[in-house]
Amino acid sequence: MNSLDLPGRPEETRIVVAMSGGVDSSVVAGLLKRGGYDVVGVTLQLYDHGAATHRAGSCCAGQDIDDARRVSETLGIPHYVLDYEKRFKEAVIDPFAESYVAGETPIPCVSCNQTVKFADLLETARELGADALATGHYIRSRANGAHRALYRPVDADRDQSYFLFATTQAQIDFLRFPLGHLSKPQVRAEAEAMGLVVANKQDSQDICFVPQGKYSDIIAKLKPTAATPGDIVHIDGRVLGSHEGILRYTIGQRRGIGVASGEPLYVVHLDADRARVIVGPREALETHKIYLRDLNWLGDEALSSLPTGGLELFAKVRSTRPPRPAVLHHRDGASWVELVDGESGIAPGQACVLYSDDGDDARVFGGGFIERSERGAEAEAMLSRLAAQPARQSA
Repeated sequence: MNSLDLPGRPEETRIVVAMSGGVDSSVVAGLLKRGGYDVVGVTLQLYDHGAATHRAGSCCAGQDIDDARRVSETLGIPHYVLDYEKRFKEAVIDPFAESYVAGETPIPCVSCNQTVKFADLLETARELGADALATGHYIRSRANGAHRALYRPVDADRDQSYFLFATTQAQIDFLRFPLGHLSKPQVRAEAEAMGLVVANKQDSQDICFVPQGKYSDIIAKLKPTAATPGDIVHIDGRVLGSHEGILRYTIGQRRGIGVASGEPLYVVHLDADRARVIVGPREALETHKIYLRDLNWLGDEALSSLPTGGLELFAKVRSTRPPRPAVLHHRDGASWVELVDGESGIAPGQACVLYSDDGDDARVFGGGFIERSERGAEAEAMLSRLAAQPARQSA
């Protein structure tokens, strides 16, 4: 076995590296080249050469493709650029827009990993005769019986496990993550030592195809009829004002709602069918139960074998939040999670990622997309009354 837990000597082991043009994937290529592996760099061109491709922090387009090419020349490895624009639009950008219009808060990075990177690119790597596909994600994997399991990385500040929960077991077995045991400063130091032009390059943003983070601008362009005006309604039924499209709002939002009130108001629900933004006090956001769709379970035991009272584990409902105590239930094909301490600002379309514990070396048990959530009894009752009322109420 070599350093990647693969049979054979490094020089007999071909590794395709997904090179985005950033420092992380560039260092992965450099480390593997230095380790004697047969390294092939592949960069995907994912979207057109518009405004997003020339700003600092973009990836997989424009200057980033040039950077990946220059790094490959420095390292002396072959490099290929594959045009995945059409596939990226169909599999990532279009569903992202549709999800937002439906009142959800989607995570396109997860969709990209699910489809373009860990499905299409992985198959391309196999066609190139690769023994594994390596990426610059900050996550660890190691042998677990006949397969491999995912674990949180050494650098908790760079933990990307939240965005990789949907990775299948077959994909995990073929993937390698050489940066999981390194910190970001160590990676930059390696890039400097290798003489790579990207050593001090700014990190890419989470959503690569959204210039300046203005989601509503992208969605309005893709879905011109999506910005349907509607009412801003208090959870108690009062109409407080109007808006120019629910796509400009997210669950948990406080600033920029567009109405004046004597109390702090938060977006607590988006009624896409009637174009209503429901607002209320912070306590109306408190959630203790969430229902999941498309659950990707990576635990050793089958979901059907979970204890009657559920499986105690830890759950993460946002990438910036730590894993918190939770209980996973699965019955008759339905999966839901009870959040022991509760969470606020949970929106449909977000991910709920499951872990063995809250430690730095916690195992990733998979996760799912949030279909819906249950708030406190009072908030649920008020939302139910709103749903039964006509779209417009008297103030």
